[in-house]
Amino acid sequence: MIVEISGLKKTYEGKQRVVAVDGIDLNVEPGEIFGLLGPNGAGKTTTLGICTTRILPSGGTVRIAGINVVEHPAQARRHIGIVPQYNTLDRSLTIHENIYFHCRYFGFSHAVAKARTDELLAQFLLTERVKAYPNQLSGGLAQRVQIARAIAHRPAVLFLDEPSAGLDPQSRIAMWDAVMGLRKEGITVVLTTHYMEEADALSDRVGIVDRGRMLALDTPAGLKESFGAQTMLFLKLRNMEAAEPLAAELRQRAGVAKVEVVSDGVRVFVSTGGAYGEGLPAEIIQHCAPLGLRDIAISEPSLETVFIHLTGRDLRE
Repeated sequence: MIVEISGLKKTYEGKQRVVAVDGIDLNVEPGEIFGLLGPNGAGKTTTLGICTTRILPSGGTVRIAGINVVEHPAQARRHIGIVPQYNTLDRSLTIHENIYFHCRYFGFSHAVAKARTDELLAQFLLTERVKAYPNQLSGGLAQRVQIARAIAHRPAVLFLDEPSAGLDPQSRIAMWDAVMGLRKEGITVVLTTHYMEEADALSDRVGIVDRGRMLALDTPAGLKESFGAQTMLFLKLRNMEAAEPLAAELRQRAGVAKVEVVSDGVRVFVSTGGAYGEGLPAEIIQHCAPLGLRDIAISEPSLETVFIHLTGRDLRE
């Protein structure tokens, strides 16, 4: 395994004790693209911070390429590339210089560093912007430069923290292409993301984290299949006094897997296969219509549906 996480814990002591990571176990195989999903405060960024030696754990171990990141942080960093959540390019340096000096920092000679920089600028379609400064770049271009810089020293693992945050759709797709291209170089990628389509498109496996714990771990398809291909109905009600009686009634209906009362309505998880058929959602909506529905939303099986099923709350809260 290239990334080995065992019993990882992180607690922040103070006036209020905060458990950020609570016993996470995870192994990532060489060449894999692994997605870590969870809401803000779930422990994703803290986990990445420990893996990249920026945060000391309270318990457990992390090994990168067999190296304990706490016992040998400098040695571990030679195998790690990092693209944090925010732009960390040196604004006083050109794109070329940002990558070149990163190579020099990791011990490359002048000639090798220059050749590697030119190679990466071509690979990430940045050659025409070689003399540009970071503040002259769009968010998408800056993100590509950050990825190029992070892999300049040929790390075994690249950690990406919310790589699509703030990018427009076109830049996001370009970033996806760049990440998928890393597989050809044998680089393992561990990323956090709030975008379900991103996890589906990029990840070989996905781990869902909440309150510092790993709730589920599988391929995107496996996660969706494991929850019975359920469709989620959100029924927004005018009169919330009817919500609890309605939820109790729906829980007795064949084909309904789960019902949750939320602040402005009811979430209903139903199975659309087997004996219940595709008509069940329509039957439920028709049954609820006299109660004064304000709005209806239907979500087909997705990673977001799985997340809500596991945690009872929306991923973007």
